[in-house]
Amino acid sequence: MRSMISLALAACAVVAISSQALAQTPPPATAPAAVPEKMPFDIPYGMSIGLEQAKQLVAAAEAEAKKHNWKMNIAVVDTNGEPVLFERMEGAQIASGSISIGKARTAARFRRETRLFFNAYESGHTYAATLDPTLTASPGGFPLVENGKLIGAIGCSGGTGDQDAVTCKVGAELVK
Repeated sequence: MRSMISLALAACAVVAISSQALAQTPPPATAPAAVPEKMPFDIPYGMSIGLEQAKQLVAAAEAEAKKHNWKMNIAVVDTNGEPVLFERMEGAQIASGSISIGKARTAARFRRETRLFFNAYESGHTYAATLDPTLTASPGGFPLVENGKLIGAIGCSGGTGDQDAVTCKVGAELVK
């Protein structure tokens, strides 16, 4: 009887030790992703957007928002991400003012649409949080590229991310 108990305890010990060893085994290595030859989002900087052009973009975005009865905060920033023009539509959510500026700033400084950061978070890639503490990873921020050069960005906030993006895209599309 004693030998049966000893044998059972020994078997349990072997299972416990081997399961710990398996738990510490590193996962198999995966092949690294292909390295692109061309640098992504390599948009050269141009002369920053001026107030008059910013007014036109905000007016277009505001008209789009009104068409849907959306109350938006709309921001246009220069190439450095500094505000050029900000508008809060009547009744727009107050908290979204700084968010719209954050979206525009992120789009300008990273030279890409803010939806890309949102998509990265949604797919479990939280590395973006380590890039810049002011990064805004939400749809609704678009870089403004004129004649192939970055002149600033536009950001909208107040609705859902998709409503923000629809509103701001109209303004962004005025820049060619």
